[in-house]
Amino acid sequence: MKLGILFSGQGSQKPGMGLDFLTDDLFKQTIQAASEATELDIIRILKSEQGELDETKNVQPALVAVSCGIYRMLQRDLPKLPVAGMIGLSLGEYAALISAGALALKPGLSLLADRGRYMQADADAVASSLAALINPDLDSVNRVLKDHPKVTVANYNSPRQLVIGGPEKEVQLVAELLKQQEAAKRVVVLNVSGAFHTALFNPARQKMHQRLKDVVFTEPEVPVISNTTIQPFAADNIAEILELQLAQPTHFGEDLQKLVEYEQINGVLEIGPGKTLSRFARQVNRSLNCEHISSIEDYQAFIKEHQEWS
Repeated sequence: MKLGILFSGQGSQKPGMGLDFLTDDLFKQTIQAASEATELDIIRILKSEQGELDETKNVQPALVAVSCGIYRMLQRDLPKLPVAGMIGLSLGEYAALISAGALALKPGLSLLADRGRYMQADADAVASSLAALINPDLDSVNRVLKDHPKVTVANYNSPRQLVIGGPEKEVQLVAELLKQQEAAKRVVVLNVSGAFHTALFNPARQKMHQRLKDVVFTEPEVPVISNTTIQPFAADNIAEILELQLAQPTHFGEDLQKLVEYEQINGVLEIGPGKTLSRFARQVNRSLNCEHISSIEDYQAFIKEHQEWS
């Protein structure tokens, strides 16, 4: 078995995520380190009793802290885990880079806290949204988008799904046009705080340019495929790519295909809430063995199933 590790992105979060792992000392230490690095109460955010997870500035460090905590547990309990590469969807790239040793935990989470604030400011400045297109006809979609240049593709998730984004009213108009023209099997306007990975987030990108100058990156221990370039990150290009990532589309499906072709992975393990990335993985390559860890029960079952990697 050769595994690709998949880290969930923003939108997968849900109140209470990760709390069941707090019985594990290493996970708890990771969450405490995240709180110290970000000057945020990560446990309070995870509980989201006052809707804390509705805000980008809170979601980003919280979700990555949970993902990194779970991966650190795996490294401890299954030191022979056959990891051939990693992909994170958007925000999940930070969990991947931290888990691959390219970015230290505390500096990485501190960077994420700032990234979240920059993106929150852009989301608050202009009402924007995203819409998912299921089984799209790309030619038809492109014809509609050509007449509405404020709306662009934000995510190429799989052969069966892409996401468009832009100003809220424009996205609603384009969504209706796509439905009328039957340019996709389904068009679903998403409940998100902003049209991430579009030009609306160029102000955040410019702030990240300055912020990333203070961050030290090292060579990843395993390949981490960039959402932006569809190539493995290298220590000398991580900062540049993470800046661009904010305002350019993601290419998760092509990233996964890259791992299949060049690292010969035959299985994926999704870490984080839900099973969205596993669904995309099956759409990219139906032969992949897909597993996921969202809860402590999932984790315990995975450990029991794969004792040969201990």
